[in-house]
Amino acid sequence: MKVTIIIPNYNGKHFMLPCLDSLSRQTSKDFTILIVDNASSDGSLTYLQEEWPSIPVISLDKNYGFSRAVNVGIQNSTTPYVLLLNNDTTVAPDFVEQMINAIEHSHRIFSVSSKMIQMYHPELIDSAGDLYTLMGWGVCRGTGRPVENYTSSDTIFSACAGAAIYRRSVFKKIGYFDESHFAYLEDIDIGYRAKIHGYKNTYCASAIVKHVGSGTSGSKYNSFKVKLAARNNLYLIYKNMPLLQLILNILPISLGFFVKALFFQKIGFGKDYREGFREGLHTMKHCKKVPFRIRNLFNYLKIESELIVYTFAYAKDWIKRKVLHK
Repeated sequence: MKVTIIIPNYNGKHFMLPCLDSLSRQTSKDFTILIVDNASSDGSLTYLQEEWPSIPVISLDKNYGFSRAVNVGIQNSTTPYVLLLNNDTTVAPDFVEQMINAIEHSHRIFSVSSKMIQMYHPELIDSAGDLYTLMGWGVCRGTGRPVENYTSSDTIFSACAGAAIYRRSVFKKIGYFDESHFAYLEDIDIGYRAKIHGYKNTYCASAIVKHVGSGTSGSKYNSFKVKLAARNNLYLIYKNMPLLQLILNILPISLGFFVKALFFQKIGFGKDYREGFREGLHTMKHCKKVPFRIRNLFNYLKIESELIVYTFAYAKDWIKRKVLHK
């Protein structure tokens, strides 16, 4: 087997049938499935035991969040690649085949992000990978844009872990998903670490996934997500940027946090954002920073140039959407 498909689950019983059914119809059979359950209370375990008895399930004793769940899956895998897949997805018949082909294109590729489209609006992109900007904003590339805009494979900042394949051996070099994140931005964090070590993250336009979105958290914006994202963004910056890079980018980063605070205040989550930010300031010292190594200097310079490029790309796209209405 080449791939272990790891599906983290928390009260996602109602998603399991379409997700697993789509995996049963794959053109490639070179994979196994492993479900990691975060102490679901909706009957997920009973359903899986009765309806999908051949699929192994690791049952955790409480809800440890996305990062711990997928780490347990990765550490219990032996295949060269692991493919993380949200439970609220269905995949095209050649999905696994396309993802394997994409990651085997180069041994320097750490992760490949799929073409995720919106389940209930299949003419629109859900995610074409993640970008990161000078302002400290993680950008879900292509969200809400027409699917025909993202038909070519490309280099991205990091893969969206909702449906992405990873080279398992690299985790031993760069570390696993940061469990202090619990959920949100952990995929950008690990993609960032991989880039520091000289690996690439790419987007595969031919690997198609339909995604409900917010299947576990329940909504695009809520108190839980806003708090965690604000906190985790501070973790991400603190851990991955060496001091000189942080000083260089402090003005756009500060502006980014200020604009985010105004935005969440406007939509009714200002208090949640501030609480998450304060928690991040108080606890980020406990995060494990990526040690600066002079041999990675070129990689840091490349990352900085990408942050600049992605910032202008995001600004251009924002103007098209909000000002020109294109």
